Amino acid sequence: MAMKRRDFSLKEVVRPNIWALKPYRCARDDYSSGILLDANENSFGSSLSEAAIVGQVQSVSCLPLPSYASYTDSNLNRYPDPYQLEIKQQLCRLRGISTPEHFFLGVGSDESIDLSFRIFCTPGKDKCLITPPTYGMYAVSAQTNDVGIVKIPLEFEDGKFQLRVDEILETLEQDKAIKIVFICSPGNPTGTLISKQDIRRILDFESYKGIILVDEAYIDFSTDGSVASWVEEYPNLIVIQTLSKAFGMAGIRLGIAIASPDVAAIFNKTKAPYNISTPTSLLARAALSSDGISCMEDYRSKILTQRSKLISTFGQIQGVGCILGGNHANFILVQIVDADRTPSNFIAYSIYKILAEELGVVVRFRGSELGCEGCLRVTIGTAQENEYLIKMWKQAYEKASESAVGTN
Repeated sequence: MAMKRRDFSLKEVVRPNIWALKPYRCARDDYSSGILLDANENSFGSSLSEAAIVGQVQSVSCLPLPSYASYTDSNLNRYPDPYQLEIKQQLCRLRGISTPEHFFLGVGSDESIDLSFRIFCTPGKDKCLITPPTYGMYAVSAQTNDVGIVKIPLEFEDGKFQLRVDEILETLEQDKAIKIVFICSPGNPTGTLISKQDIRRILDFESYKGIILVDEAYIDFSTDGSVASWVEEYPNLIVIQTLSKAFGMAGIRLGIAIASPDVAAIFNKTKAPYNISTPTSLLARAALSSDGISCMEDYRSKILTQRSKLISTFGQIQGVGCILGGNHANFILVQIVDADRTPSNFIAYSIYKILAEELGVVVRFRGSELGCEGCLRVTIGTAQENEYLIKMWKQAYEKASESAVGTN
C-alpha cells in the first residue's frame, strides 16, 4: 500500500536534540554469540538457582486469587505493587540504611539517570558535568533531555583515573547552570574506585547548589568503597546501584537510587506508577534473601579470584603493555602495545575483531575513549572461559601483529 501524506516531514516534528541523538551502543549491537566477555555481566550466573527462578515464576498464576495470597504476587492480571516496600527493606539491611524512605527503585540504573535530568534540569538551559572516560548513558540521557554537557576528564596519566577536583570545583564556581555532577565509582571503563576524600570535597563545596550523583554499579566488587550511607548526611547526594552486576540479575532490570527521603520522595512521585513489574519484584526479593545474598557472595569471591589470575596471566602475554585502572570491578582494562611498547589501537581493534569473528570470544574495544588508547575491556569469566580466552587471545595477537607489520 502506498504511503499517504507525502507532505509530512518527520524531521519537522521531532525535537532537534532527538533527531541529532546518537544512541547508546550496547554490547549486543556488535556481537551476540560466542563467549560473551563484553557487557560486564556476571559470568557465573544469577544469585538464584534455576530451581529458585522456576519457583518464583510458578508462583504467578492465572487462577482465582486465594484469600491468603498477595493480589500483586499471585495474578498477572493485577497491576504490580507501586511501592515495593519489601525490596526496600531488604536493601536497608544489605546497605546499612536506616529507613526505606531513602530508596527509589527503577527499571535499571538508567531510569534513575533519566529521572535525575527530568527532575533537576530545565531543558535547553541547565547542564550536567561528567568526567570521561565514563559510562556513556550520562551523555545520551543528557542529550535526550536537551541538557548541556560539561566535560572535565579524569586524571588518566599512568592509569590513575581519578577526579581533577580543583578543576571541577573551579568549573562549578563559574558555571551556575550545572545542576548534576556524575561520578562513576568504580568507573566504567576504568574499573577504578574514586577517592572518597575527593567525593566529599565536592559534596562539601558550598558554592555548588546542585546534585552529586555517584554511580556504584560495580561497588560490590570493591571493599569499603561505597558512599551510600552518606545520604543520611548529605541532602545533595544520590547514589545509584543495581542488581545487574554482582547479583547477576541483569535480565530483570532492577536499579536502585539511594538519597535523602525528600529526594527519594520526588523520584517516587515522578516515576510511572507501576514501573517495577511483578516478575521483577518476585525475582529481586529472592535475590535479596539470605540465600540469594550467600550465592552472590560466593560468585563474587570466585570472580575476584579469577580477576587476580587473569591480571597475572595477562602480565606475561606478549603485546600486553599493562592493566590500566584500579581493578575494582568485574572486568579489567587491557592495554595493547606495538613492538615499540606504544599503545596501539590498530592492534587492539584487530584482536577484538579476530576474537569475535573468527575465534568465538567477544570482548569490548575501548581504544577510542580518553586515556584508553589501545585498550580492550574484558569481563571476568569463569575459569574455563578465561582459559579459552587466553588461548584464543594469543592466536588473535599473532595474527593482528602480523597485519600491523604489513601496514608499515
